[in-house]
Amino acid sequence: MRKLIFATNNNHKLEEVKEILKDKYQILGLKEAGLIEDIEETESTLEGNARIKAHFVHDKLNINVFADDTGLEIESLNGEPGVYSARYSGVNSTAKKNMNLVLSNMKGKRNRKARFRTAICLIINNKEYLFEGVVNGEILEVPAGDSGFGYDPIFKPEGYNISFAQMDMEIKNTISHRGLAMQKLIKFLKTAK
Repeated sequence: MRKLIFATNNNHKLEEVKEILKDKYQILGLKEAGLIEDIEETESTLEGNARIKAHFVHDKLNINVFADDTGLEIESLNGEPGVYSARYSGVNSTAKKNMNLVLSNMKGKRNRKARFRTAICLIINNKEYLFEGVVNGEILEVPAGDSGFGYDPIFKPEGYNISFAQMDMEIKNTISHRGLAMQKLIKFLKTAK
Protein backbone atom coordinates (compact mmCIF):
# COMPACT_ATOMS: atom_id res chain seq x y z
CA MET A 1 0.00 0.00 0.00
CA ARG A 2 1.34 3.44 -0.91
CA LYS A 3 2.19 5.86 1.89
CA LEU A 4 0.90 9.39 1.97
CA ILE A 5 1.52 11.97 4.69
CA PHE A 6 -1.45 14.03 5.87
CA ALA A 7 0.07 17.23 7.24
CA THR A 8 -2.04 17.50 10.39
CA ASN A 9 -1.79 17.10 14.15
CA ASN A 10 -5.59 17.04 14.42
CA ASN A 11 -6.49 13.45 15.39
CA HIS A 12 -10.17 13.95 14.49
CA LYS A 13 -9.26 15.00 10.95
CA LEU A 14 -6.67 12.22 10.67
CA GLU A 15 -9.14 9.51 11.69
CA GLU A 16 -11.77 10.90 9.31
CA VAL A 17 -9.32 10.82 6.38
CA LYS A 18 -7.88 7.40 7.29
CA GLU A 19 -11.44 6.06 7.19
CA ILE A 20 -12.08 7.63 3.76
CA LEU A 21 -8.80 6.39 2.21
CA LYS A 22 -8.39 3.11 4.13
CA ASP A 23 -8.54 0.82 1.07
CA LYS A 24 -6.26 2.92 -1.09
CA TYR A 25 -3.43 4.45 0.95
CA GLN A 26 -1.64 4.17 4.24
CA ILE A 27 -2.14 7.63 5.72
CA LEU A 28 0.37 8.92 8.26
CA GLY A 29 -0.13 12.03 10.37
CA LEU A 30 2.70 14.41 11.23
CA LYS A 31 3.54 12.63 14.52
CA GLU A 32 3.66 9.23 12.77
CA ALA A 33 5.99 10.78 10.18
CA GLY A 34 8.27 12.08 12.96
CA LEU A 35 7.40 15.78 12.59
CA ILE A 36 6.37 17.32 15.89
CA GLU A 37 6.59 21.03 15.15
CA ASP A 38 3.46 23.09 14.61
CA ILE A 39 3.18 24.57 11.16
CA GLU A 40 2.05 28.18 11.39
CA GLU A 41 -0.90 29.10 9.21
CA THR A 42 -0.17 32.67 8.15
CA GLU A 43 -2.06 32.98 4.87
CA SER A 44 -5.36 34.81 4.40
CA THR A 45 -6.95 32.01 2.37
CA LEU A 46 -7.70 28.34 3.00
CA GLU A 47 -5.75 27.43 -0.14
CA GLY A 48 -2.74 29.43 1.07
CA ASN A 49 -2.68 27.69 4.45
CA ALA A 50 -3.02 24.25 2.85
CA ARG A 51 -0.08 25.08 0.55
CA ILE A 52 2.10 26.27 3.48
CA LYS A 53 1.57 23.01 5.37
CA ALA A 54 2.07 20.72 2.36
CA HIS A 55 5.26 22.49 1.25
CA PHE A 56 6.66 22.52 4.78
CA VAL A 57 6.40 18.72 5.04
CA HIS A 58 7.52 18.10 1.46
CA ASP A 59 10.60 20.31 1.94
CA LYS A 60 11.53 18.50 5.18
CA LEU A 61 10.83 14.88 4.20
CA ASN A 62 10.75 14.91 0.38
CA ILE A 63 7.71 12.62 0.47
CA ASN A 64 4.24 12.72 -1.12
CA VAL A 65 2.00 14.79 1.14
CA PHE A 66 -1.31 16.57 1.31
CA ALA A 67 -2.62 19.20 3.67
CA ASP A 68 -5.99 20.81 4.13
CA ASP A 69 -7.51 23.87 5.64
CA THR A 70 -11.18 24.23 6.40
CA GLY A 71 -13.36 27.18 7.18
CA LEU A 72 -16.94 27.76 8.23
CA GLU A 73 -18.25 30.71 6.20
CA ILE A 74 -21.43 32.35 7.50
CA GLU A 75 -23.29 34.64 5.12
CA SER A 76 -24.68 37.09 7.70
CA LEU A 77 -21.23 37.38 9.37
CA ASN A 78 -19.59 38.39 6.07
CA GLY A 79 -17.95 35.00 5.67
CA GLU A 80 -16.64 34.75 9.23
CA PRO A 81 -15.04 32.84 10.84
CA GLY A 82 -13.64 31.63 7.49
CA VAL A 83 -9.88 31.13 7.45
CA TYR A 84 -9.83 31.91 11.19
CA SER A 85 -12.32 29.13 12.10
CA ALA A 86 -9.89 27.17 14.30
CA ARG A 87 -8.83 30.27 16.27
CA TYR A 88 -11.98 32.38 16.03
CA SER A 89 -12.27 32.99 19.78
CA GLY A 90 -8.64 34.09 20.21
CA VAL A 91 -5.29 32.69 21.29
CA ASN A 92 -6.63 29.98 23.60
CA SER A 93 -9.44 28.91 21.29
CA THR A 94 -11.32 25.71 21.89
CA ALA A 95 -14.08 24.20 19.76
CA LYS A 96 -16.61 25.10 22.45
CA LYS A 97 -15.43 28.73 22.75
CA ASN A 98 -15.46 29.11 18.96
CA MET A 99 -18.97 27.65 18.72
CA ASN A 100 -20.26 29.87 21.52
CA LEU A 101 -18.81 32.96 19.84
CA VAL A 102 -20.52 32.07 16.56
CA LEU A 103 -23.85 31.51 18.36
CA SER A 104 -23.43 34.81 20.20
CA ASN A 105 -22.64 36.68 16.96
CA MET A 106 -25.65 35.04 15.28
CA LYS A 107 -28.17 36.16 17.95
CA GLY A 108 -31.10 37.90 16.30
CA LYS A 109 -29.94 37.11 12.76
CA ARG A 110 -32.62 35.65 10.51
CA ASN A 111 -30.26 34.68 7.71
CA ARG A 112 -28.52 31.56 9.04
CA LYS A 113 -27.04 30.39 5.72
CA ALA A 114 -23.53 29.03 6.00
CA ARG A 115 -21.13 26.75 4.23
CA PHE A 116 -18.15 24.65 5.16
CA ARG A 117 -15.30 24.79 2.68
CA THR A 118 -12.16 22.63 2.55
CA ALA A 119 -9.11 23.28 0.39
CA ILE A 120 -6.59 20.47 -0.09
CA CYS A 121 -3.08 20.91 -1.44
CA LEU A 122 -1.43 17.71 -2.69
CA ILE A 123 2.25 17.48 -3.57
CA ILE A 124 2.94 14.24 -5.38
CA ASN A 125 5.96 13.47 -7.55
CA ASN A 126 7.11 17.07 -6.91
CA LYS A 127 3.98 18.60 -8.48
CA GLU A 128 1.29 20.57 -6.68
CA TYR A 129 -2.48 20.12 -7.10
CA LEU A 130 -5.42 21.84 -5.38
CA PHE A 131 -8.86 20.39 -4.61
CA GLU A 132 -11.92 21.98 -3.01
CA GLY A 133 -15.04 20.68 -1.30
CA VAL A 134 -18.05 22.77 -0.26
CA VAL A 135 -21.21 21.87 1.65
CA ASN A 136 -24.02 24.40 2.11
CA GLY A 137 -26.25 24.49 5.13
CA GLU A 138 -27.29 26.65 8.05
CA ILE A 139 -26.32 27.50 11.60
CA LEU A 140 -28.58 26.03 14.26
CA GLU A 141 -29.70 28.14 17.20
CA VAL A 142 -28.46 25.59 19.75
CA PRO A 143 -25.85 22.80 19.48
CA ALA A 144 -27.21 19.31 18.67
CA GLY A 145 -25.33 16.02 18.84
CA ASP A 146 -22.02 14.93 20.27
CA SER A 147 -20.21 13.27 17.35
CA GLY A 148 -17.76 15.01 15.05
CA PHE A 149 -15.71 18.00 16.12
CA GLY A 150 -15.36 21.75 15.74
CA TYR A 151 -18.55 23.44 14.63
CA ASP A 152 -20.32 20.16 13.76
CA PRO A 153 -23.00 20.51 16.52
CA ILE A 154 -24.24 23.85 15.13
CA PHE A 155 -24.07 23.11 11.39
CA LYS A 156 -27.04 21.48 9.63
CA PRO A 157 -26.22 20.52 6.02
CA GLU A 158 -28.72 21.28 3.27
CA GLY A 159 -31.22 18.48 2.72
CA TYR A 160 -30.86 17.05 6.25
CA ASN A 161 -32.77 17.61 9.49
CA ILE A 162 -29.82 16.88 11.76
CA SER A 163 -26.47 18.48 12.50
CA PHE A 164 -23.13 17.05 11.41
CA ALA A 165 -22.62 16.05 15.07
CA GLN A 166 -25.75 13.87 14.94
CA MET A 167 -24.68 12.02 11.79
CA ASP A 168 -23.09 8.64 11.42
CA MET A 169 -19.45 9.25 10.40
CA GLU A 170 -19.86 7.19 7.21
CA ILE A 171 -22.74 9.38 6.03
CA LYS A 172 -20.99 12.58 7.05
CA ASN A 173 -17.84 11.56 5.13
CA THR A 174 -19.83 11.18 1.90
CA ILE A 175 -21.48 14.63 2.05
CA SER A 176 -19.09 16.81 4.05
CA HIS A 177 -16.79 19.49 2.65
CA ARG A 178 -13.75 17.40 3.60
CA GLY A 179 -15.37 14.26 2.20
CA LEU A 180 -16.13 15.98 -1.12
CA ALA A 181 -12.61 17.42 -1.40
CA MET A 182 -11.20 13.99 -0.48
CA GLN A 183 -13.31 12.33 -3.19
CA LYS A 184 -11.68 14.65 -5.75
CA LEU A 185 -8.26 13.85 -4.27
CA ILE A 186 -8.95 10.08 -4.36
CA LYS A 187 -10.16 10.24 -7.96
CA PHE A 188 -6.94 12.02 -8.86
CA LEU A 189 -4.74 9.61 -6.84
CA LYS A 190 -6.26 6.63 -8.62
CA THR A 191 -4.87 7.94 -11.90
CA ALA A 192 -1.56 9.29 -10.52
CA LYS A 193 1.53 7.30 -11.41
